[in-house]
Amino acid sequence: MSEAHCYELVADCRLRAATDLFAHTWDPVVLAALQGGQRRRRELRAAIGGISDKVLTDTLHRLSANGLIERHTYAEAPPRVEYGLTALGQSLVEGPMRALARWVNEHGDELADAQERAVRTLPID
Repeated sequence: MSEAHCYELVADCRLRAATDLFAHTWDPVVLAALQGGQRRRRELRAAIGGISDKVLTDTLHRLSANGLIERHTYAEAPPRVEYGLTALGQSLVEGPMRALARWVNEHGDELADAQERAVRTLPID
């Protein structure tokens, strides 16, 4: 896709594709949980907390389809499967996600305050 085409149809832009990575609540959480190395499903669920098995499955499939994580299957009895970040996933965690974390640490209170003010000033129907 040419850069000029991206500006004509912003919905088709690579930036939209990249920001979609943060549109799913659990995607960044799972990526952060895998930052320390490969983990099995049950280790992921325990580390994350509050995520259902179905949502974890959907999230792992989506992250794998985007090339951010890989599934490692070991020929053992019983079979063992682990998930880990790909180089692309690691670059997302160490780049934009780390920058976003710094921003949230610096401005999180301001963001929460603005959201609270907006809720208080909403008209009642």
